[in-house]
Amino acid sequence: MDGLDLAVGAFGLSGTAAIFALTYRDAIRREISRPVFWAAVTAIPFLLGVGLYLFAPVPMTGVIMTANTGIVIYTFEREIADEDDEDGGEPGTLPHRK
Repeated sequence: MDGLDLAVGAFGLSGTAAIFALTYRDAIRREISRPVFWAAVTAIPFLLGVGLYLFAPVPMTGVIMTANTGIVIYTFEREIADEDDEDGGEPGTLPHRK
């Protein structure tokens, strides 16, 4: 391993820990169920993407997509958790209309 690989590895480990901690804190603050699960869902693909960069001959687009997958999935879950169920929940009606 050369210096760049060591730097990427160090960034990957510290970035994974930061992503896990920030996602866990955000999930608790927004009252999303299973915060440890969602923290793992965001951190593990990021670490896998770093591992692909370091140890596998994978195209960079695949590395980037793998590293971002968990963050994107958590963002969708966060959006769903923030939706209001009070507006327009009845079939055949439009939101904000009676």
